[in-house]
Amino acid sequence: MHTYTHRVKYYETDKMGITHHSNYVRWMEEARMDYLKTMGYGMREIEKEGITSPVVSIECKYRHTTTFDDEIQIEVWPERYTGVKLVLRYKMMNAETGEEVFAASSTHCFVDGAGRPVAVKKRLPKLDEMLRAALLQKG
Repeated sequence: MHTYTHRVKYYETDKMGITHHSNYVRWMEEARMDYLKTMGYGMREIEKEGITSPVVSIECKYRHTTTFDDEIQIEVWPERYTGVKLVLRYKMMNAETGEEVFAASSTHCFVDGAGRPVAVKKRLPKLDEMLRAALLQKG
């Protein structure tokens, strides 16, 4: 499991004074990028190999509102990895109150420049090893 911290910016709120719902998905992506980089194989390295990792689907539950200047702790961990698809889980907590504010999962695939699925084990064996090891650690 990896923890990423995001502080809510004023521009991320709306007229009601709460964080606009679309920002939580952006924070998921921030946490995903930080998670991969912390593992030692960030998107910069992945893209240098001509591979991208688009979002295939997301599922989310908004549990509690956040407001300007809240510090949000985002836990991210792999739930499933097939060698072509990666499912990550996210749990966002208000660092001050400890309240869970958001829970989600995102599914990503790995594709080449033409959009064809890539077998990570063949094209990025180091990343494949890291993701498989992370799955073992979570259990």
